[in-house]
Amino acid sequence: MSRYADNPPSRFGGTIIEWDEGEAPIPKIELIEDQSRSILSKNPDPSMGFEWSLNPYRGCTHACAYCYAREFHERLDLGAGVDFERVIAVKRDAPRLLEEALGRRSWAGGVICMSGATDCYQAIERRLEITRACVAVLAEHKNPLLIITRSPLITRDLDLLTTLAAVDAVQVTISIPILDPGRARALEPGAPPPAARLRAVRALADAGVPVGVSLAPLLPGVNDELIPQALQAARDAGARWAWTGLARLTPPVAAVYEERLRERLPLRAEGALQRLQAAKEGGEAHKLTQQVFQLWTRRLGFEPPPPWPSPSPFRRPARGAQLGLFGAG
Repeated sequence: MSRYADNPPSRFGGTIIEWDEGEAPIPKIELIEDQSRSILSKNPDPSMGFEWSLNPYRGCTHACAYCYAREFHERLDLGAGVDFERVIAVKRDAPRLLEEALGRRSWAGGVICMSGATDCYQAIERRLEITRACVAVLAEHKNPLLIITRSPLITRDLDLLTTLAAVDAVQVTISIPILDPGRARALEPGAPPPAARLRAVRALADAGVPVGVSLAPLLPGVNDELIPQALQAARDAGARWAWTGLARLTPPVAAVYEERLRERLPLRAEGALQRLQAAKEGGEAHKLTQQVFQLWTRRLGFEPPPPWPSPSPFRRPARGAQLGLFGAG
């Protein structure tokens, strides 16, 4: 396996380390401190259903080979491969920065998305609880929140999510792009198995938290034939909506995806890569896949996510109400 493709270097600098002989040691998780002075990023595409994004972490131990956020790690002078999975930038000040942002007079209660890039409920969150502290701030302010995750750890925060659900201020999408556990393990080695994610859908639905699923990214030759089964399983678990979209791999991400596809799913690799290229060119097979997705979402009764309340239920709590929220980590 080429170590360059497994962890391509940053295009903006950095050092390539090649081992003289034998296998490179198994990398360990390294946490680095993110010194960002703001926590909310404006979403330039309102059609995505949210105005702002919030990411407590940069990098992700879920290690999904196709993750578009890998490219962003290059801005930290790190690689898009193993570095992305093992060097995690932690935003410990995220809850305080969020509190400050919501306290500004200009803030009007816009929808905030968590996990617009890396998963806010990745494994390190179980210990650091930065995401939980941010959700607590949003719940206190009744600020609309959209969460996208593939981790059942989200059910830990049902107490906060149900508070938001009571004012129609939360929607959760659980990401289950690869229903088959073997293929998921090959390309999402650090993520919880699909069955665990489906149990999270059920727990959220039973608690009254609006929940849907994402089957994105669509990976021709890997997960496209699983669409009917995945939609059926999600609907049976209580999902109310579903969406998908073709994988769009920038060069550094494409290098990681191809390398790991060839290593871990070798019998599928060549056909999958050819089909992905054909889909990007608008091939008939991809059009048929889109039709299958639309057919099954209609057949199973999926609907679009509910509209956000207007005006926003956002409110500013009494001064001092947030004391004690920011001790996590």
